[in-house]
Parts: sequence; C-alpha cells; structure tokens
Amino acid sequence: MVVTRPAVAVERLAVGATFRQLFEQDAEGRPTGLAVDVLRALAARAGDTVRFQFYPWPRAQAMVERGQADILIGPYRSAERLTRFDFLDQPFYRDRLVFYARRQGGATWRGDFGSLAGLRVAAVRGWHYGAQFDAARQTFELSEVPQVDNGLRMLALGRVDLFAGNRPHTETLVRELGLAQSVTALCPDIGYIDSYLAFPRAAKFAAARRQYNGLLGQMIGSGELRRLGAKNGLQVPGAEPPPGEGECR
Repeated sequence: MVVTRPAVAVERLAVGATFRQLFEQDAEGRPTGLAVDVLRALAARAGDTVRFQFYPWPRAQAMVERGQADILIGPYRSAERLTRFDFLDQPFYRDRLVFYARRQGGATWRGDFGSLAGLRVAAVRGWHYGAQFDAARQTFELSEVPQVDNGLRMLALGRVDLFAGNRPHTETLVRELGLAQSVTALCPDIGYIDSYLAFPRAAKFAAARRQYNGLLGQMIGSGELRRLGAKNGLQVPGAEPPPGEGECR
C-alpha cells in the first residue's frame, strides 16, 4: 500500500515523558532516541514536520486527550486508554517488565504472582504492567511512585521488597544512581508490553492517524523499524533483545 502526502504540510507536536534511549535529550538539549527517529521518518514521509516537547507523563497524556498535542509517545495499550486515545495499529517498541530486589537478603521471584502475597511492591504510577499484575494487586502492599528512580531508592533503602521496573531504562538508572551492587533484576520477566504512538480521538486528527498508521506499517515491513531499534539499543516487536538484556538473578 502506498501512502500519499497531503496537500498541505503540518507541524506535528509530539509529547511524552523522558525515557532512556526511547525519548530523551542529549547534552545540548536536543531530542533523541528511538521515538524521535521513528517520528522524524514518519513525518518526512507524510510531508510534515515534527516538534518534540517533554512533560510529566500525566500532563503529556492530558494534552493529547484534549487535542492540545498531536501525538503521544509510548503509551501502553489498555481498555481504558482506548477510550481516550486513537492508537496506531502496530507498536513501535517492546518493553520488558521485570522485578528488582536487593542483592543481599532480598525477595525472590519465580514467576508466581501468588508468592507476592504480603510483600511490599513499588510500581510506577500510570504504568500498565499487564493483566496478571493487576489481578494480583490486592494480595500485596502496593506503593505507587512518580518515577523509576524513586522506586529504586525505596528498594535500596529497604522500604519495599520489590520494585517493578523495565529494561533497559531501569538498568541505566541503576548504574547512574550507583546501585549496581545493591539491587538486581530477577528472572523470569513479569512479561512484556508494547508501546505505541497515539493521536487524539477528535475527528480532525483521524486522517493524520490513518496516514501515519500506513506509514508505520511500511517501516515495519521494510525492516526500517528493526534497524532503528538496533541503532538505539532497544527491542522492537519481532526482534531479539539487545545483547546483555537477558542477564538477571
């Protein structure tokens, strides 16, 4: 299928929260990461330009829901979010979800959510960890934190028994916070969850959503998305995890 360009170019505003290797700023403050590469490629093919802005995750979601921005970067797909955003059909990034524990005397995890009963678990507010995690929420003591670094610090200080994070974003923060000797990822993974690009549900964005949807399909079919994932050291659907991503306790 060939996706044609519209007659008039549009500047698209893409918003999201900082996410290592996916959507972040370099030393000069320029946006970089897989999402930036993907959206610039999509916009160029559509005849558009794209501008990026970083916001706390709740605000970024609200802006797109209200039509104040064109594209939300990286939301997970859930029944609740499908009522608020118009997702592209296919994801552009695959996130591995894992538990972290203290290296010395920490909690264990063997893939059984029943074993979490009574434990103190930290998770990032607004993240979707999958149906099994949601079903088990009532069995453990859940603390929601605003950012990954908050959860890691709570874990290192013994305020929680487990932190539910993701890789490689959390691995980068573990090193930057000097916690590599204190906390470790546990096997097996909680699971994986895919990240999407999403437009507002308002009718005026419908044509753009259809166009970008077709263009992303072309990028996936040609292997370009896989190449961009490898360039940024991130896994995309259908590709193997980058080297080193399987290491855990």
